Amino acid sequence: MTTMNDYGQPVGDPLPDWRPPVYPHVGVLQGRYCRLERLDSDQHAEELFTAYSQASDARDWTYLPVGPFDSSEAYRRWVAEAATSHDQLHYAILDSRTGRAVGTLALLRVNPEQGSIEVGFIVLAPEIQRTPASTEAQYLLMRHIFELGYRRYEWKCDSLNAGSRKAALRLGFTYEGTFRQAAVYKGRNRDTAWYALLDHDWPQVRAAMEKWLDPSNFDRGGSQLSSLRSS
Repeated sequence: MTTMNDYGQPVGDPLPDWRPPVYPHVGVLQGRYCRLERLDSDQHAEELFTAYSQASDARDWTYLPVGPFDSSEAYRRWVAEAATSHDQLHYAILDSRTGRAVGTLALLRVNPEQGSIEVGFIVLAPEIQRTPASTEAQYLLMRHIFELGYRRYEWKCDSLNAGSRKAALRLGFTYEGTFRQAAVYKGRNRDTAWYALLDHDWPQVRAAMEKWLDPSNFDRGGSQLSSLRSS
């Protein structure tokens, strides 16, 4: 039912109990398959560069505003800068099997007053791509944000990045539209596709992700028995 004001105009639903959440502050998020730690150049840069170097080419950096990096020193400099950013909270993904850093992701555009936040800068080494750990890394960050009380969790990507768009839908995000000529990066235009997951969507998405991540959903070879979209 539409809410109307005293002038007969439709307005947004009232939020009498709304309180802005706190700024994300947890440095470690522990899961079954992986652990998230705040990114640190001394602890993670060398392992990450080595893990990324196992890729056969640089395609994983095509749609990112940075990279690829031609040396461990160059990557370490970027990590050192990213780790101290006040606008972006970068996390390293550590594989629970090996304890090594094998990927990164970050919280961006943190806006407690509006209850919105974005996930981005997702880079996964070949060894963690399409594994339970890569999905769990997303789950751990989602759970943390919604437990803090955020209302809106955003995912944005180059509209030509088919892999990122597919991943957003798989993880439960809803496509909201494309902002044309939204940015210029690496000397080219970017139309940005917007996706979001809302707090009232989260319980269903959380249940599906927890069901998919359960060890019973994988055979002895580690292959999934049911897909996340069907969970």
